[in-house]
Amino acid sequence: MVEDVQKHSVHTLVFRSLKRTHDMFVADHAKAVAIDEESHKLKMAAKIRADYSAVLHMPVLKEGKEKILHQTDDQYGQCFSANPGQDSDYVITGTHPYPSGPGIALTADTQMQKMPSDTGVQSMALALPLSQARQDASRTAASMADIHRHAGSAERSQPPGHALSYLEAGGTKNSSLMAKKAPTMPKPQWHPPWKLYRVISGHLGWVRSIAVEPGNQWFVTGSGDRTIKIWDLASGKLKLSLTGHISTVRGVAISSRSPYLFSCGEDKQVKCWDLEYNKVIRHYHGHLSAVYGIDLHPTIDVLVTCSRDSTARVWDIRSKANVHTLSGHTNAVATVKCQSAEPQIITGSHDTTIRLWDLVAGKTRATLTNHKKSVRAVVLHPRQYTFASGSPDNIKQWRFPDGNFIQNLSGHNAIINTLAVNSDGVLVSGADNGTIHMWDWRTGYNFQRIHAAVQPGSLDSESGIFACMFDHSESRLITAEADKTIKVYREDDTATEESHPVNWKPEIIKRKRF
Repeated sequence: MVEDVQKHSVHTLVFRSLKRTHDMFVADHAKAVAIDEESHKLKMAAKIRADYSAVLHMPVLKEGKEKILHQTDDQYGQCFSANPGQDSDYVITGTHPYPSGPGIALTADTQMQKMPSDTGVQSMALALPLSQARQDASRTAASMADIHRHAGSAERSQPPGHALSYLEAGGTKNSSLMAKKAPTMPKPQWHPPWKLYRVISGHLGWVRSIAVEPGNQWFVTGSGDRTIKIWDLASGKLKLSLTGHISTVRGVAISSRSPYLFSCGEDKQVKCWDLEYNKVIRHYHGHLSAVYGIDLHPTIDVLVTCSRDSTARVWDIRSKANVHTLSGHTNAVATVKCQSAEPQIITGSHDTTIRLWDLVAGKTRATLTNHKKSVRAVVLHPRQYTFASGSPDNIKQWRFPDGNFIQNLSGHNAIINTLAVNSDGVLVSGADNGTIHMWDWRTGYNFQRIHAAVQPGSLDSESGIFACMFDHSESRLITAEADKTIKVYREDDTATEESHPVNWKPEIIKRKRF
């Protein structure tokens, strides 16, 4: 009895074929193709003719002839000499006489010429003379000995994959003859997995924001219960509660230059708290709607906030003056970051764009439109001149100062609310569905996924990550969650490369370009 063959969709069959092909050739990935000598000689001969046809028969001064002949003899163990009976000032093969230098008139004396021998052409026809005038006049001529040597003669000392021609003047490599470097896929660095080691309860609403104090002794959280709470970092105990906002506290920032804490909320208010008196000492008025994010400039006394009114505002901390209103976004601005280098302000918005701002002029330097959905999170790398942005479509990495695209980190298919990165190159993304993904910054490899259980008594739907941040030692990761808790993670000390190997395979399908 004949068995029925199981039927598969065309998509499945195509993918299997693709996978088989990939597995077959993955060992040879990025290896250079073996070079066939004969075809290489033909290729180089054609290239020489195409690139150097205009200068194949340049004149050679008598004064430099012996020196070059002597060098050729030393280098290659063979001496190509012109006929000794030829005493001409030039060895040329053209039909027109050549003057002895620029600006010299052609006379019966200066247009002496003789036809060279074959061996003379072989060794000498393209070598430049030593006189400065002739060097200036013939900037593009290359030495014939170099070209012949690289084009397949017996004396070739470099493999054919190297640059195959040097321009005599300046010694620069000819780009048209440079072998292209094979693409490589870097292997991800191993990072230990992170594990949950503390859950801190105390807030009565969603925990929306986090900031760690520069001394790494305590940290601050802002919540939907309208309070700001200060916690001891080592023990997780509550030290202080600050009340004053009349709606959700969406952002907190701690100054490293003064004992001030800054907060912003959905009540349109931006407050400055003096932590020596635990009181509000300044208000910054101007936003027309909920204020979603706040950041302090690292080197000057400036505060930047972003709001649902589609603007970011730059404030002078002391005078409370609204220095700039950064307008240009067409929807709520969800996140803002500052740095001391240009561009000094970066904003991400629900209009799907990221803008890099010139702080002095108060204008946009660049607008990045690659994302297709709202950009709710931006993070700056602590050591590299790069940053990342998070959106439901992708996490993207960019290079400063112009925002050149580096790569996509795909796979976290959720609304990404927050990003954090440490000096070891661990990028953390936290999403609305409660998942945390850990990535290797350089390669974009997703080495860990965490979905911590919600606090007992909470609904499963209340698992969302609103903010996350590494402490200043970068050994602890603090997350602010929708189940009203703060969770603290640390690296697993017992993990090794053997117990948690890097399960990395080069991508079959080419990365998206944008």
